[in-house]
Amino acid sequence: MSDFTMINCCLILCACLLSSQAVWSQRVRVEPEVTAYPNGSVNLRCEFSDSGSTKLTQVSWMFERVEGDRHNIAVFHPLYGASFPNKDFDGRVSFTRGSLENPSIRIDKLRMADAGRYICEYATYPSGNEQGTTTLIMLAKPKNSAIAIPVQAGSSEVVVARCEAAQGKPEATISWITAIAGRYNHTSVPEMDGTVTVKSEYRMIPTPSENGKEITCLVNQRTQIEPKSFPLKLVVEYPPTVTIEGYDNNWYMGRTDAVLTCQADANPAPTNVTWRALSGQLPPSVRVDQNRLLVRKVDETVNTTFVCEAKNSLGSGKKELVAMVIDQPLPAPTSNAGPVVGGIIAAIIILCLIGAGVAMYHKRRQSIANGEGPPKHKPPPPMKSGSSTEMLNKPQDKTTTITETQPLSNYETNYYETNSAEPVTDLDDDNTGPPANGGTPTVWDGSGQPPEKDDTTDETLPPYEPADQNDVEAAYTNVAREESFMSKAMLV
Repeated sequence: MSDFTMINCCLILCACLLSSQAVWSQRVRVEPEVTAYPNGSVNLRCEFSDSGSTKLTQVSWMFERVEGDRHNIAVFHPLYGASFPNKDFDGRVSFTRGSLENPSIRIDKLRMADAGRYICEYATYPSGNEQGTTTLIMLAKPKNSAIAIPVQAGSSEVVVARCEAAQGKPEATISWITAIAGRYNHTSVPEMDGTVTVKSEYRMIPTPSENGKEITCLVNQRTQIEPKSFPLKLVVEYPPTVTIEGYDNNWYMGRTDAVLTCQADANPAPTNVTWRALSGQLPPSVRVDQNRLLVRKVDETVNTTFVCEAKNSLGSGKKELVAMVIDQPLPAPTSNAGPVVGGIIAAIIILCLIGAGVAMYHKRRQSIANGEGPPKHKPPPPMKSGSSTEMLNKPQDKTTTITETQPLSNYETNYYETNSAEPVTDLDDDNTGPPANGGTPTVWDGSGQPPEKDDTTDETLPPYEPADQNDVEAAYTNVAREESFMSKAMLV
């Protein structure tokens, strides 16, 4: 047999041994990881499955806090029963069932030092020892707290807020939420029991404007369902800053309602506010009411400089105001409301007029579209019923018959009543006498302008014949308003 063949056989044999060992180790069933809290309890499960022809002789539980450092804490023998040789677990560990097939144990009064690896090991025949390992992770909820640290306004960077997650396991993380410019740092301190304390400090340069600003500390840790939030308000202390309100430059002689108010911005709040005159004593017409200066009557004595001073534990601040007394009150300021209101009203009126014009325009177009407008031709003059018609001799010797005129519409009747100097003749009149001109009525042939009469002789003038069609249209459109006019004769 060659050397190459021998090497292959050895490799195959080693693989088979490893596979069998893996199969055997899988017969000891345990939980790979469990978690627990201090002062609580935990169950460590273990069982041997599919023993078959394998004989179980004994089972042992071993605790390994550090790699390679094992200690027996519980032993079970089918003949000799249970044994607990480790004093650290004395009275805290017990078997839940007490059998070789299911030798699970329970540990009470847990400590942070109990965290580590727990090995359930079977002594079997003929396969030897088989085991399974469970890792116990001890968790500890941190004790969270946050506080804003009072500081004095200045130009140096100081700690303004502190957040802490004490004695937690695993280690907590801390973050800050704020719109204030600054920076923060973290420190972690391991405790004797295996927990960790995390501290975080927020630093900034404090100014009076930062007083009362919000800052929030967030603590995140495995044992918490959600991050713990601690909203804080910064405490920045500073001496008073004083302002005087109420002076309107209109202190005239005899005025009785003048009041000055001293406003002091400080932290802590001012403990004392005083008024005085720069020249010494306050005028006799002035009275002080806490932080207000009341002038009972304005006279020459209040024509002075008033001083307001406020104090707190960090210092004091003051403000001066020069009061000027005038003889007559200032005229009341004119209001710009009148022109503004007038402009608004004018704009509204203009918009209304525009809207009315647009509405009338659309209404007129709608009326024309529906045929309700005036006729596009001039209606013929009224003629008596039953009058005779005559033949009109045209220059081209063409004969045209004029049919009997139809009765006027209401619109045409109204039109003649409005625009004609003479009343409209009733078409239904039975008077068939001769016309006023002595016999034959004057008939207009429709070409040129209608017949006219001489103003002096009252005789009918011959019709005007223009040279071309343009003159005809011009003559037609230039009919005098006082005269009765007719549309062109209808030819049939």
